[in-house]
Amino acid sequence: MTEKRNNIVLIGMPGVGKSTMGVVLAKQLGFQFVDADLLIQKQEGRLLKEIIRQEGIEGFLEIENRVNAGIEGEGCVIATGGSVVYGQEAMEHLRKIGTVVYLKLPYQALRRRLKNLRDRGVVLREGQTLRDLYNERTPLYEKYADLVIDESGLSLEQTREALERELREKR
Repeated sequence: MTEKRNNIVLIGMPGVGKSTMGVVLAKQLGFQFVDADLLIQKQEGRLLKEIIRQEGIEGFLEIENRVNAGIEGEGCVIATGGSVVYGQEAMEHLRKIGTVVYLKLPYQALRRRLKNLRDRGVVLREGQTLRDLYNERTPLYEKYADLVIDESGLSLEQTREALERELREKR
């Protein structure tokens, strides 16, 4: 197996702060920041919600898998979309190029943070609730994570400090 490159990959439910934490962490570490959702939008020339509407959920997931499986870089913090864990090819690639960190929040805290899921480009199947999505994805996040950071009751700064501490201990 090839040695992991010096990247940090953030996974987790929509609303846990992957993009916010990614920007802050990248700045602190002197890394580049990569937002996988923005990469998808740039490559496709459409917003996530437009891709989902036009291609359907399965079509979107195929695009997301392809784009994430093609991310390259060194010294990057990569914030992924919440549904990236459905793409086995993407997740295997991301694990090869970096340390995968699951930013975890309890369901109730997540519910308070999230407003309109569809406007955010969240992949929800017909009739699926946020609770259903949480229960479906949590085992996948845990499966692929090298590190789990429980954000319960933590500020952004405290979460960043906990993440940096865990990364130092892992290396």
